Amino acid sequence: MNILPLDKYSYSFPNPLYACDEGILAYGGDLSTTRLLKAYLNGIFPWYNKTDPILWWSPNPRMILNLNEFKVSKSLKKTIDKNIFEIKFDSNFKQVMIECSKINREGQNGTWILPEIIEAYTKLYEMKFAHSFEAYFNGELVGGGYGINIGNIFCGESMFSKKNDASKVALYYLVQRLKSNGFKMIDCQIPTPHLESLGAKKIPREEFLNLVCESKENPKNF
Repeated sequence: MNILPLDKYSYSFPNPLYACDEGILAYGGDLSTTRLLKAYLNGIFPWYNKTDPILWWSPNPRMILNLNEFKVSKSLKKTIDKNIFEIKFDSNFKQVMIECSKINREGQNGTWILPEIIEAYTKLYEMKFAHSFEAYFNGELVGGGYGINIGNIFCGESMFSKKNDASKVALYYLVQRLKSNGFKMIDCQIPTPHLESLGAKKIPREEFLNLVCESKENPKNF
């Protein structure tokens, strides 16, 4: 496995096809908006622990959710129909990231959503490249998530839920918004059974990278 160091004076990345299937491609660099956008435009994302250098990933296979394949279970539909959550977009981006960082996740020791990650992605939000989807109950933020807008792809980063089905309902309305605005899919990055239950599927990395290249020719507004 050949993990290459990044030059802090250059924003170029190694070809993601050279990464091992696990996906670690490179390390180092920084979290500047220029580098982050360059990464996403090449199907690469940062993911690392507090004690690690910045690690850059492009896994094989890749998990994606085609918007027309999003699965709404009977129980989720009942919750949606009850209209108990108020849904908002981009109204509390930084707090969404903070809430995502607090969630205990199986198989993870601590969080990768570190203060510098929150600061970097908040800058992308201020530039209108990052977006949040939010569920409120009685005025309290109880679920949602955030991601990056690249071409006609929404790169989902993380979600949280403090009330049953809150994040799923927020995701449902995100899918509706993306479909109405001409988006093609959500990049879910790493395969999980939970994402699979919602209709996400695994595709080869090379196929995903081709979709990313195509998306650049068809940019959409969130």
